[in-house]
Amino acid sequence: MFGNIYNTFVNCFKIPELKSRILFTLLILIVCRLTAIIRIPGLDGAVLAAYFDNMAAHSGSGLLGMASMFTGGALEQCAIGALGIMPYISATIIIQLLTAVVPSLSKLAREEGGRTQIVKYGRYLTVLLCLGWGIATTMGWENPASVFPGFTGKLVLGENLWWYRIQTVLILTTGTMLLMWLGEQITERGIGNGISLIITVGIVARLPQAAQGLMDMLSKSGPDHKFPLGTLVILVVLLAVVIAGVIAITQAQRKIPVQYAQRAVGRKMYSGGTSFMPLKVNYAGVMPVIFASSILMFPQWIFNAIGSNNNLKFFRELARALDYGSPLYLLIYGLMILFFSYFWVATQFNELQIADDLKKNGGYIPGVRPGQATSSFLHNSMSRLTLAGAIFLTVIAVIPIILSRVMRVPDSVAQFFGGTSMLIMVGVLLDTMRQMESHLLMRHYDGFLKKGRVRGRF
Repeated sequence: MFGNIYNTFVNCFKIPELKSRILFTLLILIVCRLTAIIRIPGLDGAVLAAYFDNMAAHSGSGLLGMASMFTGGALEQCAIGALGIMPYISATIIIQLLTAVVPSLSKLAREEGGRTQIVKYGRYLTVLLCLGWGIATTMGWENPASVFPGFTGKLVLGENLWWYRIQTVLILTTGTMLLMWLGEQITERGIGNGISLIITVGIVARLPQAAQGLMDMLSKSGPDHKFPLGTLVILVVLLAVVIAGVIAITQAQRKIPVQYAQRAVGRKMYSGGTSFMPLKVNYAGVMPVIFASSILMFPQWIFNAIGSNNNLKFFRELARALDYGSPLYLLIYGLMILFFSYFWVATQFNELQIADDLKKNGGYIPGVRPGQATSSFLHNSMSRLTLAGAIFLTVIAVIPIILSRVMRVPDSVAQFFGGTSMLIMVGVLLDTMRQMESHLLMRHYDGFLKKGRVRGRF
């Protein structure tokens, strides 16, 4: 098997176009990693990086670690890419949701050239989000004790605070816009989805830290030894099961058969045929997990800020109850993933339009009447599939939290056993391999997946 994979990679570099795309993608990803290393002038990033390392080794990084993971470690380094690509992703998601509910945007999306205009709206919104996010991050670095629990020290080195604020906000905004542009260049001229690859490379860059954390975890000895060799075996088996489950659910789909009747167009007679409509089990992908994680970051910080007053101890208790990994947090987290899974399907999957298009083209689902009956059938089928996908997402998202809080596995290690990072990595790698597979098959080379190659050739 490994020999076949090696030969496939060798074949990739035998095709000039594919070779240039791969090299271009690697070069751009190196530039993206530089934005997570180059620190903003006037900030002591080494102090914050040491704080994150100490927190991960003792109490666990929690929500701050998750935020740093999405930026590829740039946040804890006070780097120019500290905002990461998340403002662009947030803007894209907002525009997609508005397109589904605002009639004028929905009409624009169906017009010729409308998609280009919607992409421009997304870029404008990204700039606004970067400015707002940048101001909040700048103020947080200016008063680190209010954002980073237990932090004692000073991050801002300069004396002119207004110059620091203006400079930092502009650098953070520029860094995110640069990442957005580089991601679009990868999508257009490289291989794979650029934005997703940037996030994936940031997650993979934390593998050395996870390996070091695993070695430290297993090297403990004496009465405090908590991780025997059997634990390592259990973790390896769990990792294999999680990866296999993520791959299976990511590619799982229900094929709805579609029959097309014989029809005449002018003097030509078109014969009918049989096709199928794929309904994905995990239609929403990783979006519900990202939505739930992002929203749950804010209540605890808000309640802590309100509860700083001695007369408002209730809010401090509420913030403690919503601590990362607490039973209440896990309950709300799971319910939010279920909710956003259905919400995403409701806004993105239009069964009425699909049923109408089938009827116009003379297609029908065997045993189901065209029109409203087809729409109801698709709605019920998608609801059942969404429930299965949402439950799977909830289990995968909760696994690293349980490992970190119950088994005391370091957060840097636990994040690779499930959660958002695993879903993103597997999904992006599968998508990139499919694109490389298509280039190989067009040149009559063997692909990565033999079954996919056989089915692709009639």
